[in-house]
Amino acid sequence: MSKSNFTRRGVLKTGAVAGAGLALPTYLNAASHGFTNAPTGGTVTLGFNVPQTGPYADEGADELRAYELAVEHLNGGGDGGMLNTFSSKVLEGNGILGKKVEYVTGDTQTKSDAARASAKSMIEKDGAVMITGGSSSGVAIAVQGLCQEAGVIFMAGLTHSNDTTGKDKKANGFRHFFNGYMSGAALAPVLANLYGNDRKAYHLTADYTWGWTQQESIAASTEALGWETVNDVRTPLAATDFSSYIAPVLNSGADVLVLNHYGGNMVNSLTNAVQFGLREKQVNGKNFEIVVPLFSRLMARGAGENIKGILGSTNWHWSLQDEGSKAFVKSFGTKYGFPPSQAAHTCYVQTLLYADAVARAGSFNPCAVAEALEGYEFDGLGNGPTLYRAEDHQCFKDVLVVKGKENPTSEFDLLEVVEVTPRAQVEYAPDHPMFAGGSLGSCNPGA
Repeated sequence: MSKSNFTRRGVLKTGAVAGAGLALPTYLNAASHGFTNAPTGGTVTLGFNVPQTGPYADEGADELRAYELAVEHLNGGGDGGMLNTFSSKVLEGNGILGKKVEYVTGDTQTKSDAARASAKSMIEKDGAVMITGGSSSGVAIAVQGLCQEAGVIFMAGLTHSNDTTGKDKKANGFRHFFNGYMSGAALAPVLANLYGNDRKAYHLTADYTWGWTQQESIAASTEALGWETVNDVRTPLAATDFSSYIAPVLNSGADVLVLNHYGGNMVNSLTNAVQFGLREKQVNGKNFEIVVPLFSRLMARGAGENIKGILGSTNWHWSLQDEGSKAFVKSFGTKYGFPPSQAAHTCYVQTLLYADAVARAGSFNPCAVAEALEGYEFDGLGNGPTLYRAEDHQCFKDVLVVKGKENPTSEFDLLEVVEVTPRAQVEYAPDHPMFAGGSLGSCNPGA
């Protein structure tokens, strides 16, 4: 059941008190319960904060579909989806700790300020005990910081920057999605094997935290195998025409273009690159290649024919044949009529993992939930055996290398899995230099 993010009724319903005719924000009444927005009635409210407008709106729409499906399954509806394959068996389809799950939604607009304002409203006005969502690392980092201050758990949606669980990690924040380092570690050996070790790469990079760390990761991984990075040019997130950025590539001596772009940015920059004829060129005696380090099926659909044969990495793909993936694809497809994206997958899984941690802890207290998630090993949710590492709240699991299909059979069959990179190949030490500079700090219950 969805509750409007703008209704005032949600305030009193979730336990706020009124004084002098005014309803106080729910979290201000937390002290008597020991933590922010402690559920007092028969329901518990989750906040789904996704990009409903802006360059990542396609991902946001699919995330919201997945969240709604997760709530349905948690409340005992549908076929149960991944609850049937999850290695943990504490969730019984009766909500979370017997409380029916309700939710409110917000639009991040793919803007950090808007995302924080939306999350703040859901916490203070709607009584959300957990916030999740996002398709931008800048947004995720901003909202994660807010949740740390407010004393609620943040279950990050689609965020790929190293910084989310690196220098900007927080004790109240958790990430299931993989990161830039993992993309580089998985993708570079495949690139070197197919294109050779003697390559010159030109990078176009989205000018915010995700782009920076993605570029650093793929450059370091490919340089370690012999590639040379010729140039790295930053592009604004709001850009829609990348022609002026593509033109200089032609005279740079580069024979590979790396597009550190996502969503609509990647669709537009790849389209411009193809329009400039880069894929038909030969440079340094080699066929010119284009690489997209972070892929999604939604991006592949937007790019159309241009995506064929182009390599990248992804967190998950609907064609995987493990029991968890098949169960999720069946549930999602039955409800919506098409297969889920990787954004949908990670958001669905994060919702189940939060609910499972609450059930195992026997409490909605964010510090009890955090303790239940730290060092937690699980399986049955796609990606193979997975660890939520205690030191940085990053999930470690298998990573997929994919490429655009040459002969797709449908508008959804656009990517093929080239390699399932084992978890061990993408793991790194908690103090790795790319992730240095931050501290988890202490969990904040908010009261």
